[in-house]
Amino acid sequence: MGDIEAPNSTEPRQSVLLSILPSKEFATSRKGMLLIAEVALSFISFVCFVASTAAAFVTAPLLEFLAALFLLFAYSTKFNERFKGFHWPLMDFLRCVSASIIFFIISIIAVSKYVDGSSKAAGIFGFIATIVFALDFYVIFNDLANFLKQGGESNDEPSRQQGNTNDSSEYDSD
Repeated sequence: MGDIEAPNSTEPRQSVLLSILPSKEFATSRKGMLLIAEVALSFISFVCFVASTAAAFVTAPLLEFLAALFLLFAYSTKFNERFKGFHWPLMDFLRCVSASIIFFIISIIAVSKYVDGSSKAAGIFGFIATIVFALDFYVIFNDLANFLKQGGESNDEPSRQQGNTNDSSEYDSD
């Protein structure tokens, strides 16, 4: 009986797992690789800080890990396209700038002040994370700069501008 039930019981687990993981297309893109590296380095740095005497710095890598994991999930499932409440590139840019600054500061402190090996490892992984976060905000900044150089027009804007030729007439009809 167990053999008959085994294939049916593993199929839902596999489909749920595949729906959570990013698609191959996104994972091989530049943004996908940067986000996966940010998630991995933040998690490794978090684990190293937990095992070290510099445990006071454990919060920053944990928060950056969760933020990068959320954005990895949001970009891979195209949640950002369905939820237009935030300006996603700006939010991602601010996250990367703050993460690179915070990782740089806590890495310098972990490497210079603490003598145990796990603090040194956390500092080294923090420096690598600083580089990855800085590379990500550089890429985002260039994308935003190119968008603004083109006049800041997206596909949605011209249709709104053409439909609203006389804005005051809509409000004066009351």
